[in-house]
Formats: sequence, C-alpha cells, structure tokens
Amino acid sequence: MNNVIGFCRVTPAARMLGATVLTALALAGCDTVSRATATRQFAVVEADKSGATEVNIASLTDVIQRNPSDAAAYNTRGAAYARAGNFDSAIADFTKAVQLDPNSASAYGNRALAYRQSGRNDAALQDFTKAINADPNYTAAYIGRANLQRAQGNFEAAYSDLSQAIRLTPESAEAYHARGLVRQAQGQHRSAIGDFDAAIDRNPFVAAPYAARGQSLIATNQYDKAIEDYNAALNVNNKDADSWAYRGLAYEKSNRRQEATESYQRAIAIDQGNQVAKQGLGRMQGGMASLFR
Repeated sequence: MNNVIGFCRVTPAARMLGATVLTALALAGCDTVSRATATRQFAVVEADKSGATEVNIASLTDVIQRNPSDAAAYNTRGAAYARAGNFDSAIADFTKAVQLDPNSASAYGNRALAYRQSGRNDAALQDFTKAINADPNYTAAYIGRANLQRAQGNFEAAYSDLSQAIRLTPESAEAYHARGLVRQAQGQHRSAIGDFDAAIDRNPFVAAPYAARGQSLIATNQYDKAIEDYNAALNVNNKDADSWAYRGLAYEKSNRRQEATESYQRAIAIDQGNQVAKQGLGRMQGGMASLFR
C-alpha cells in the first residue's frame, strides 16, 4: 500500500455501498529551513463536503446492524467518520475493528491517523507500531510513524522507517518526500533534493515536493531552480501562501526586487500572518511591513 494510510479492506456488501475509505490523504506540508510559521507535518484526511459521507455512514451502519461482527465494516465506517471530521466516532469504530480483528494493520493505521489529527500523538505512535507488528510489509504505517517521529525531532528513527518504506515500495512518492523532509530538517539539503527529485519523478502532480525542494534549493543558493519549483507548486495550488512567500525570497536573493515584492504581496493577500512574506516586505519596502502586522 503506497498511501500514508492505505485502503481499508472492505466486504462485498460495503463495496457495493461505495464505502468511503481513508485514501484521500494529502502529502504533508513541507518543513522549511528557517520557518517562522507552523505547518502541517503529517498527512490529513481531506474533508468530504459533498454530503456523500453522511449517506455512506448511514449505509455502513445498516451493514453493521445486519452483521455486527464485520470488522471491515467498522474500519470503513471509521474512515467515513474521519472524513466527516468526527474523530471520536472514527476512533471508536477503529477500536471495535481491532477488537474483532486484532491483526488488522489497516485498522491500527487508520486509528493512528485519527489519533494524530486529534492531537493524541503518543497513542498514534503506538498504533503505527501495532500496524507494523501486524503487517511488517505495511508501507503506509512506516510512513505515518516516520512523519510523527520527524515532528518530534526523532530524525534517525524517522529516516530508518522511511528507508524501510522505500525498500518495500520503491515507487512511493510519499516515502521519498517524507525522507527528504527528514534530511532537510537535518540540514542535509543536497541529499534532501535527491529525495524530492525521486518523489517528483514518481508523482509530478503534487505541489508539496516542489515547494519542499525549493527551500533546499534556496539553502544551496540555487535560486533560479527554486523559482521554477515554486512556479510548479503554484501551478498546482495558487492559494499556498508559503510558496508565494518563498518564491519571493528566491527572487529577493536573485536581486529581482519587483518580482520579490509582488510574490510577498500575494502571500500576504492569502495569509496576513505569513512571517516570511512580512519580513520580506520589510526588507523590500522599509517601514511598509508594519502595515501588515
């Protein structure tokens, strides 16, 4: 499984219902060299705003009522609850799933992600480990555990988990991207760039690896390449204030003041609290930055 949390196994009945599972996970927001604002450092469940999730939950509840010993149905309904932002109910369903099937790596992995998004990091770490113990080949759990370890500053353990994930699934863009973030956090920017290259080669349609590589390119004074990467990231998501801000920084370091100012202004228009953009405008416009505080 290549996703940070993989497909939940579903019964034929659940499959017929079109059950939603935890597969719509975004790549982590990238860390930076000198980041002044907080970022997401782990995968998140993308909320379903279509209303389909509520219908799905009701359908899965019917399945569970007809077969209360169906661990996969609880696992799948838990994923639907998570997509709806109801993490307490999601955790309850994943807990029931592992009670019914103690060897369900996906249920442990899904519960770990729900714990993570609820701020219960210790419980999440335990569940990622349980998922790996249940299935030592479960790439998703290695990536999830590594993202948490990286956020906690445990870089060696995170690197080890991600290297194992890459051995298990060499085509995993997520694993390479996450390992690049570990190397970046350690100041190993050239190695980080290599991992971001590998992530982009495997999936060129996600913004985060371009933005992450851009920061390491700035750190290694490769400003023109960094600008290209931020252009690519913004082509995927032009509402990312950080990419606008760091593109501004790359322009600034290239002595292209007008382009830098415009990029910083775009970042501020999206996020008035973006410190990189505020500080950049301070350098570009003198006291004008105070207007944005």
